[in-house]
Amino acid sequence: MKNFPPEFLDLLKDETKAFLFLATSMADGSPQVTPIWFNTDDNYILINTNEGRTKDRNMKARPKVALVIQDPKDVYRYIGIRGEVVEHTTQGADEHINQLALKYDNEPWKYREGQKRIIFKIKPTHFDKHN
Repeated sequence: MKNFPPEFLDLLKDETKAFLFLATSMADGSPQVTPIWFNTDDNYILINTNEGRTKDRNMKARPKVALVIQDPKDVYRYIGIRGEVVEHTTQGADEHINQLALKYDNEPWKYREGQKRIIFKIKPTHFDKHN
């Protein structure tokens, strides 16, 4: 991923299986935090959720977010990220959640009746390194 601190690139690798902790803002300004699966492309952190969930509603209304990716092998090593949602789409979202399920659970995603998956692209704007 471009512009990501090189000493933390290992946390983005599939085999690391690091979780991302996503902080969004509720309408009243209070924080909401969720551990979540993720991956990246060349420019963005990609997350996937079901439309209608709290984080979905929050990111659509208030696109500034905070993230932490913690090293599963050393809990005191993590990177804090501030960023902004720059795009969201349902196109390809079922395939994306399947990729994430294979990464984290080593098995295909099991569709749940009534779910409509959505991908959020988050552009990192600031990094806080802790190691």
